[in-house]
Amino acid sequence: MRLLDLPPGLLTGCIVFCVLLGAAMGSFLHCAAWRFSRGESFVTGRSRCPRCGHTLGVIDLIPLFSWLFLRGRCRSCGAKIPVRYFLAELFFALLTVACLLRFGFTVLCLRNYVFLCCLFLLSMVDAETREIPDGALIAAAVIWLAALPFLWSGWKDALAHIAAGVLYGAALLGLSLLMDRLLKKESLGGGDVKLLAVVGLYLGFLPTLFALILACVLGLGQALITGKRRGAAFPFGPALSAAGALMLFFGAALAAWYLGLFL
Repeated sequence: MRLLDLPPGLLTGCIVFCVLLGAAMGSFLHCAAWRFSRGESFVTGRSRCPRCGHTLGVIDLIPLFSWLFLRGRCRSCGAKIPVRYFLAELFFALLTVACLLRFGFTVLCLRNYVFLCCLFLLSMVDAETREIPDGALIAAAVIWLAALPFLWSGWKDALAHIAAGVLYGAALLGLSLLMDRLLKKESLGGGDVKLLAVVGLYLGFLPTLFALILACVLGLGQALITGKRRGAAFPFGPALSAAGALMLFFGAALAAWYLGLFL
């Protein structure tokens, strides 16, 4: 069932629920990425102010509301809370609504939502540490496999997606090794290779190719905006994740449009 097919009252309730769920998930993923980047467990331990160490209470942890209510400052020491906390919650709230609008009340929606969570988490970690956590990639691959029986469309389609992941990952690995030899330094990390393989698993052959091209464009824009220094490590994970997410939403339409040019 599509979300827009619901009665107006129920539709409003679903959207409000999605906003609250998405904001809470964005807050959790941001916290998990922050802890992972610093070698801390995101499973145990209560949230605290990174400056004064004050353990955060309920009033400090309400997604979206707390940052606005506290005017972006710690309630204990007055330290400024970066606006990225609020933006992460807002972005994921909107992404949650978009996911339900696009995929409806389906297993596909749940599978893709978990994939988006993994992409969001690994992007934040990669942006800060220049490393892509294997756990996020493994979780995304496991969810794809777990959802496969519920989204079954035949062995041909399943094997095509698996082949896309393997071949794109292998191609990027080969290109990375070649560039490493030519440049005499590491060009792409192993995490980028594994991430492209997982994106291929979800998208298939043609959408993944579009995602890779789009990721290069986004990565170039990211480098220009952030002012990347020559020779400095560059996090490609956020660009590849953003491109993969866009193709997840619009890949089928774009692929159909592209193939229609040759028919």
